[in-house]
Amino acid sequence: MLPLWVIVGVLTIGGMVTAGVTYYFTPKYTRVGYTPSQPVAFSHRIHAGQLGMDCRYCHSFVEESGHANVPATQTCWNCHQHVKKDSPNLAKVVESMETGEAIPWVKVHQVPDYAYFDHSVHVNRGVSCVDCHGRVDEMTKVSHDQPMSMSWCLDCHRAPEQKLRPLDQVTNLGWKPENVDRQALGERLKKAWNIHPPESCGACHR
Repeated sequence: MLPLWVIVGVLTIGGMVTAGVTYYFTPKYTRVGYTPSQPVAFSHRIHAGQLGMDCRYCHSFVEESGHANVPATQTCWNCHQHVKKDSPNLAKVVESMETGEAIPWVKVHQVPDYAYFDHSVHVNRGVSCVDCHGRVDEMTKVSHDQPMSMSWCLDCHRAPEQKLRPLDQVTNLGWKPENVDRQALGERLKKAWNIHPPESCGACHR
């Protein structure tokens, strides 16, 4: 018969492993295509695509913060107090403005607790939103576009010149270089900005 402490230890470790797998290996972390329903049907295809709104109008802290903030209701209301404010689709926006309660948006892209990622570092060095989030300007409902696994991040850190672009094109999701080789442009930007992305464990796991 096994000692009680061995049985308890095995069960504890098994429970921790099960909890970890259940928590981290869910669609919001690993499955490309995760597309949750939102409390308000906000179409990026219309706003960022058809209307050409810059990502930074709503995600206003992305150049200064580690996080790409979810816009406050006031950001929506700046426009919609004048445009379709009586639409039933905007009922929760109106309610949020009246009550002061935030709209409970569902996060599509969630960095795991064990990883560190700083948006400002990337966008201020020519990494576009599209490289991680895909063609959001073509999405009616935002989907999880890239795997965001450790190996996926390292691929970019090891060859950043393949992703770099001029800073004024970072939020232009459909940008393509004209009359210049993309690789050569990236190498020039990498050298000019002295970009040397870390590959050590401590860069992301702090």
